[in-house]
Amino acid sequence: KPKNARSKRALAKKEPLAHENTKTVLLLRGTTCSSLIQDVLSDINALKRPYSVRFTKKNDLHPFENASNLEFFSQKNDASLLLFGSHSKKRPHCMTWVRCFGGQVLDMLEVHVVKDTARTLAQFKSEKCKVGLKPLLSFSGTQFASPVSNQHTLAKSMFTDFFRGGESSTVDVEGLQLMINFAAGEDAQDGSPAKIRMRCWRIITKRSGQRVPRIEVEEMGPRIDFTMGRMKEAETVVWTEAMKKPKGVEARPKKNVDTDVVGDKIGRIHLGKQDLSELQTRKMKGLKRSRDGGTEEVADHTSIISEGDADSIRDVEVKRQKFA
Repeated sequence: KPKNARSKRALAKKEPLAHENTKTVLLLRGTTCSSLIQDVLSDINALKRPYSVRFTKKNDLHPFENASNLEFFSQKNDASLLLFGSHSKKRPHCMTWVRCFGGQVLDMLEVHVVKDTARTLAQFKSEKCKVGLKPLLSFSGTQFASPVSNQHTLAKSMFTDFFRGGESSTVDVEGLQLMINFAAGEDAQDGSPAKIRMRCWRIITKRSGQRVPRIEVEEMGPRIDFTMGRMKEAETVVWTEAMKKPKGVEARPKKNVDTDVVGDKIGRIHLGKQDLSELQTRKMKGLKRSRDGGTEEVADHTSIISEGDADSIRDVEVKRQKFA
């Protein structure tokens, strides 16, 4: 229990909310960190602003051996997402993506940046997007949709959490200027996991003479290729607790109203039992009931045409064809 009002306010700020604030990313570097990793951290910081905090001092951290220091940084800075960069001979150009829940480490993913294909944000001379935009995320490759949990499915969940930005009920089309694509091919012949290629594109809208503008994309950087490293999955009990939704947040479902895959509403209407004897049908003279209760017989008034009448009718038709 809090001893005074100040500690009570501090604990109240840490309590879970029905609508959580936008997640903040904390970027850290190790005691040995290559210039490539420092450039990548600065580029990711530029993409995540204003929801990112970067520390430039060296930190003696080993996430997979001891995660207590990461949990301390998470609680101290109110950041549930951490990105740690380091470099060593055994694990060159290493980046560790960390998620926290309740001040404790939830799961981790380690990737290595390929130096030969990496290009920073400054190496692209094209125009950059504005700060604070909500990006469009796309994942290409069957590896991300695997039914079995692996490094690529964890990477998809991790990257979505890191780059999705804040939640919003409405979207301005002019604000859709950034698209981040993650592509993964097939696994290598030696059994090593496939690389993940990260590309950032700037969306440009131009006049097309119609209501719908013409869309063009231009690569703006950074361009990063990742190779898979170690991973630590979340425990089942903790993951279930983290995925819980508070009561009152979800909209109450309406009876007999569904939404299909496209997003259209489909309604189901229930009708009572119909009496077909009272159904209004087309009235026909042949089905008309007589006074006796039976059906009246309709007399056949078809006229009989003689041979002479038939010849006269045929002559009239021939004359009409001549005048036509």
